[in-house]
Amino acid sequence: MAGGAIPTAAPQLAGGYLTGRALIYPLSLVISLFFLWGFSYGLLDVLNKHFQTVLGITKLESTGLQVMYFGGGYLLFSPIAAEVLKRRGYKLTILMGLTLYSLGAVLFWPVAKSADSNTNGRAVFGGFCACTLVIACGLATLETAANSYAVVIGAPESASARLQFCQSWNGVASFIGPLIASKFFFTGENQNNLTNVQYVYLAVACAGAAVGVLFFFAKLPEVSEAVLEEDQAGHVAQGSIWKQWNMWFAFGAQFCYVGAQVTIATFFINYAHENGDITTAKGSNMLSYALITFTVGRFVATGLAVIFSSEFIMVVYSCCAIALTAYVSAAPRGIASVGILIAVFFFMAPMYPTIFAMGTRNLGHHTRRAAGILVMGVSGGAVFPPVQGAIADAKGTRISYIVPTIGFVYVLGYVAVNWVRGGITFMAPKAEESTVDEITYDNEKNDVIIEQREKKHNEMA
Repeated sequence: MAGGAIPTAAPQLAGGYLTGRALIYPLSLVISLFFLWGFSYGLLDVLNKHFQTVLGITKLESTGLQVMYFGGGYLLFSPIAAEVLKRRGYKLTILMGLTLYSLGAVLFWPVAKSADSNTNGRAVFGGFCACTLVIACGLATLETAANSYAVVIGAPESASARLQFCQSWNGVASFIGPLIASKFFFTGENQNNLTNVQYVYLAVACAGAAVGVLFFFAKLPEVSEAVLEEDQAGHVAQGSIWKQWNMWFAFGAQFCYVGAQVTIATFFINYAHENGDITTAKGSNMLSYALITFTVGRFVATGLAVIFSSEFIMVVYSCCAIALTAYVSAAPRGIASVGILIAVFFFMAPMYPTIFAMGTRNLGHHTRRAAGILVMGVSGGAVFPPVQGAIADAKGTRISYIVPTIGFVYVLGYVAVNWVRGGITFMAPKAEESTVDEITYDNEKNDVIIEQREKKHNEMA
């Protein structure tokens, strides 16, 4: 996947943005990336409980996976990915991400095999954390490229809805992960060992390699920084990237949101077991139902974003998430509290793509670096779980759910300020009349020639 020269140079968009059928091919390829990291994330949360059982580690120690995944990968590697994206473009960045992703997944095999002869569970767990770090570096690279590409390839007015749609497929994959884990990790003769972990991650590596082959031979239209400046003329932010305050506050919102999302899922099975008297296997199934709810929430938010403003949707959803997580942290024992926790997944579903679209809005040539900075916000997933894990070990899992509540409060503050600054609009903005509606490939130069046309009433004017 990484060797040799790319057979065709990446075509360049000469101006404007894609629309209609022209968007289908590039977005379909990008959606495959969202699916890959959604599946990987879905497996991660289930591994916490499985490693607690098989390797004899504590809840707090098990969050080392999240620290490596979100802290090591996303916090440390996202700036590198953003620089590669700025210098080499989307296609090469995506190929680099897929290479790291597949490599990390393959390394799960020898680490899992080592558990057969090593009685030191913590040492084996350290090996899994190292593999997770490599996977996370790949996923941070993919997220930096894919989220940014989904935003800039089409009309700016529909950027949030478009990213919501792409992220919805991330949700589809994230609930498939726990379903597979509940069948292979927690049942049968291998429920108390790591044999099935080997085979699941070998399949993950093969899937990553297959997608890499598709991208290697694909003609993926590039969006140059000159085009970004041209498209946002009159609206682009001035000054250095350090002075783009909306982007930096968006980073904070992304940090708090992802931290809340990750820690809610990380301790979901523990909460279901302790508060709902549910078995581990059933708890894993219920986590899948929660992630299905999350996916439905993404698709619903995609439809709502076409009608209502993104800021308005986020204010409503943030308020609901705060209320529900606060209730979960104080709820009495019983299955009803687990149902409320599942409902939280619906309301936090649109937060990541909406914050990303808001944070990269009107940044011109800063867009690619801003994408890397906002993906760094995913590192919140490395901070919140250890904090909640420490509280869970000391006071109980139920009380520890006050941690994500605090994260949602910051998210509400960010989107509310943006909503007020934007004039408190309830309806989605209308798209501008000028779009790109035709693409043709020049076979000799391998360029994409964009023909911009005005709508009929503009032509008649």
